[in-house]
Amino acid sequence: MTRGTTRGTVTERVNGDVPLWSAGEAAGRIDADATVGVSGFGSVGYPKAVPLALADAERDLSLTVVSGGSVGEEIDTALVEADAIERRYPFQARPEIRELINEGRVAFHDRHISSLGDEVAYGRLADLDVALIEAVAVGEGWLVPSTSVGHTPTYVEQADELLVEVNDAQPLGLQVLHDLYRREAPPDREPIPLTRPDERIGPGRTRFDPSKLVGVVRTDRPDTPYSFRAPGETERAISDNLAAFLAEELDRNPILAERVHLQFGVGSIGNAMVEVIDTVDFGDRAVHYLGEVLQDGLLDLLAAGQVESASATSLALSADGQDRLFENLDAYAPDIVLRPASVSNSAEVVDRFGVVGVNSALSVDVYGNVNSTHLGGTHVVNGIGGSADFSRNCPLAIVALPSRTDGGTPRVVPMVTHVDHTEHDVDVIVTEQGLADLRGLSPRERAERMVAACAHPDDRDDLRAYLDRAGRTGGNLPHDLDFAFDWR
Repeated sequence: MTRGTTRGTVTERVNGDVPLWSAGEAAGRIDADATVGVSGFGSVGYPKAVPLALADAERDLSLTVVSGGSVGEEIDTALVEADAIERRYPFQARPEIRELINEGRVAFHDRHISSLGDEVAYGRLADLDVALIEAVAVGEGWLVPSTSVGHTPTYVEQADELLVEVNDAQPLGLQVLHDLYRREAPPDREPIPLTRPDERIGPGRTRFDPSKLVGVVRTDRPDTPYSFRAPGETERAISDNLAAFLAEELDRNPILAERVHLQFGVGSIGNAMVEVIDTVDFGDRAVHYLGEVLQDGLLDLLAAGQVESASATSLALSADGQDRLFENLDAYAPDIVLRPASVSNSAEVVDRFGVVGVNSALSVDVYGNVNSTHLGGTHVVNGIGGSADFSRNCPLAIVALPSRTDGGTPRVVPMVTHVDHTEHDVDVIVTEQGLADLRGLSPRERAERMVAACAHPDDRDDLRAYLDRAGRTGGNLPHDLDFAFDWR
């Protein structure tokens, strides 16, 4: 494994004697039933030319694709439409692959992000035939990732063969953001020697056995990142409720007395949550972002000095956000660190810095259980991602969501149809209606507070009627199981 903090500035994208191939030649090297580990996280930093060449090839493909997080349309749309993917790990965010997963035509296995690299490395998930990695530079025995890291170092190390796409559309200057620290394998795993969220403890490039590199492809195709809608009235109301809570929490929580470390999940609500930092008076406390993804709103806060540093595994920015970062990379670089997901999402790191985590959900129940992944308990949306990595290990775990869907369906319910985060992993739930601090409450007390504070006003009478009915059955956590999913 790579060790040390030696950093050298790379001035050429392709260095030394490496084999240059066309995308078609590289695609032809991948067996029809190969297991392929691809870079990419937050819909950025993923390979583009070779997946498109695979999709265009007239071959009967049944690939297993393992990514770090979500990737772009070149993989989860083009390869899906070519009927080339048989199995997919661990997260997806495109409607085309989602449809096939829910139809049972693509096998999908949803995993926690923090442990995914270990599961690949130690044979518990998939044996990689090929690592297909986007880089800003490559040489004999090393590469520099582009806009995300995810589990790229693990895939490079574990795959039998390595194909690298060097993307000229990604700034070579991204190399200064990377901190690619790798841990030893259990049972000799050492503590992660990270003492500050902006500290760099690893090298800026991933090294590999040069004999693994079978081809390098040049491309200039940009990412197709998320397109976030601007926060609306509901998201802003959620942010206001959270801001009011944090302002009070700063005065009573000793963990937040000197420094504040925050994490927000990806998406429109996550972007709205960033505005909380702009409205809360943190006094003389240093504020750091220490999460999984870096979104557009953080660029404003970094530029204004309201956040001192941002550490993540992916620059999950919109196209506009990418343009802004790339045009001002020298100014942002000292304050942004990209790490492997095994570090950014590590329970050890989250606990050490006392991260306050804010993640969204599809629905929550009155006792505090959370469904983040499956509509109606059956149809997967994206996946659990890193939400549990933070909610299970944050000293203050917050779930934020609207009280109803856009169509008026309640999102505060008697019993969630699928549980991703149990009542034991969640401290606070916030909607546009209000905020329920569930710490220290019994199940019956939690239910009362959830209905009063978080449920939509038009749903409260029905929820109270359900709780009255369930209460007749007794129990510590009263439910009428015959009625729980048909309560309205």
